[in-house]
Amino acid sequence: MRPFGDLEAVVMEVLWQRGAPATVRDVLGELTASRPLAYTTVMTVLDNLHRKGALSREMEGRAWRYRPTRTRAEHSAAMLQDVLSAAGDRDEVLMHFVADLDADAVASLRTAVESARQAQTP
Repeated sequence: MRPFGDLEAVVMEVLWQRGAPATVRDVLGELTASRPLAYTTVMTVLDNLHRKGALSREMEGRAWRYRPTRTRAEHSAAMLQDVLSAAGDRDEVLMHFVADLDADAVASLRTAVESARQAQTP
C-alpha cells in the first residue's frame, strides 16, 4: 500500500470527518474554503482513490457518492503493517519503535495488545 499523496490525504480527511458518503461537489465545497481547486481536479482525485481501493462509490441520480473503504484507524494500521513487512528485522523495528514511545503511549500499546489477545481467545 502506498501512502496517499498530499491532495489525496486532504480528500480522505474530508471524507473521514464527514462520516457519510459525499459527491465531488460536496468534497469540493469543503476544500475550497482553504484552497482553490477545480471540480475536475477533485473528481480525478476521487476516481484515483476509488481505483486504488481506498474509496467505494455508488451512483445516486447522476452523481457518484464516495465513501472510504476503511476507517482512518484501519488505514493507519494497514500502513504500519506494510512498514513492518518491509522491515528487514520486524522484532528490531518494534523494539526501536517501543523504545521511542512515551509512558502514555506504552500504556496504550499494552492495553491494545491485551484487548487483541482477549479478542482472539475463543
